[in-house]
Amino acid sequence: MPQDSEHRDLSAKQMPPAHPFDDDKLKEECGVFGVVGVADAANFVALGLHALQHRGQEAGGIVAYDSELGFNSARRFGYVRDNFTSQSVMETLPGSLSIGHVRYSTAGSKGAAIRDVQPFFGEFAMGGAAIAHNGNLTNADSLRRELIERGSIFQSSSDSECIIHLMARSLQKNIPERMEDALRRVEGAFSVVAMTRTKLMGVRDPLGVRPLVLGKIGDGWALSSETCALDIIGAEYIREIEPGEMVVITEKGVESHFPFRRREPRFCIFEHVYFSRPDSIIGGRSVYETRRQIGVELAKESPVDADLVCAVPDSGTPAAIGFSQQSGIPFAMGIIRNQYMGRTFIEPTEQIRNMGVRLKLNVNRALIKGKRIILVDDSVVRGTTSRKIKEMILDAGAAEVHFRIASPPTAWPCFYGVDTPQREKLLAATMSEDEMCAHLAVDSLKFISLDGLYRAVGEAEGRKASCPQYCDACFSGEYPVEPSDMIAKGFAVKAAE
Repeated sequence: MPQDSEHRDLSAKQMPPAHPFDDDKLKEECGVFGVVGVADAANFVALGLHALQHRGQEAGGIVAYDSELGFNSARRFGYVRDNFTSQSVMETLPGSLSIGHVRYSTAGSKGAAIRDVQPFFGEFAMGGAAIAHNGNLTNADSLRRELIERGSIFQSSSDSECIIHLMARSLQKNIPERMEDALRRVEGAFSVVAMTRTKLMGVRDPLGVRPLVLGKIGDGWALSSETCALDIIGAEYIREIEPGEMVVITEKGVESHFPFRRREPRFCIFEHVYFSRPDSIIGGRSVYETRRQIGVELAKESPVDADLVCAVPDSGTPAAIGFSQQSGIPFAMGIIRNQYMGRTFIEPTEQIRNMGVRLKLNVNRALIKGKRIILVDDSVVRGTTSRKIKEMILDAGAAEVHFRIASPPTAWPCFYGVDTPQREKLLAATMSEDEMCAHLAVDSLKFISLDGLYRAVGEAEGRKASCPQYCDACFSGEYPVEPSDMIAKGFAVKAAE
């Protein structure tokens, strides 16, 4: 039996439930990372995944290839730091080629089994291959039914496994061509990092909804969801993988192909608002600077007389700084985040759960008392966390509470890789801005406009209604790729105006 047929899988116990604070935040889909041409590649992948932990905190996995030991994998629930730092695990992943993945369960069952943790691996006639997928396939249900009817046996509940089965059924002569063939069948958003015995591959969907970047490390190469993960391994950022592009990388260099029909890019604008780390670069722009500029635009659109500008940490901080700079109202740390309060906190009792946000955030009472406070947050989803934070601020003696939100109202679910509640559970889907203000019982509530958000990301003239420059479906209800599976289940897409 050839060495590359060996595929050991090291798994671990189920993740504990999320902290109640996390229930009212949109969760990013996943993060992917891959390295070729460096010794102990899996160690670099573990570092890269650690930098991408914000994109998925439920589970992570790494696959590596060694010419003597073949393909090996390790998959774990929980944080990268808790699972991929021990020598006993990392020494089982030798080789100069490796990919990895961190995930939230946006597709497949919630609280999924270890079988749902990526990367996924498959043996083909021409050798083994592993893939890690960031995004969501909007036709995965229909593809799965078709594949099962034709004899495919699925091992997971993940939409990403469809890609492996489509590759297996392809008649193309090599794995990169089979991957191209498979991805032509799928709809939705995908940034894929994959590997064979000798190649590292990266692919972005034709709209470029999800990010993927290329880096250089010594004589080797790296692919990553964000530039911040290149920084942690000392890699040089080269460029973004273009929408609709496929790169095939060996130790000899990078080959680029464009296997899909060209379309106008529609990158996810919420990456700028919340998902990406502030120290990453997107489209040549600093994420931090974009978020600061969102605060500037928000202060121009919705000024209010107050004493202090405070952020809901940590994601609201850059926008709060921008709001403060534009308005001239001092910025202050009115809310302090407990840096040691993570998802792995002891299983809470009902009494502790009722404390809610206080386990993660605490008010700086000496600063807040008697002051008129502007609270800047990244978004309002269900509104439950916003109400609790408002109550904390008032309990600390604030005279007034004004919310300023660094994104437009989130009124539509995302089907491209973000864990979004059903539409009826989104506060902005059932209430106007004034109604939300009354519901949250705050002195004022204002969201940045969609045009203001576009200006903040560098589009001076705002949003072009005839051809939006980004995917903003969660705000506008205009889906660039029809969510066919959800429509089949009865979801009503917004009618064209």
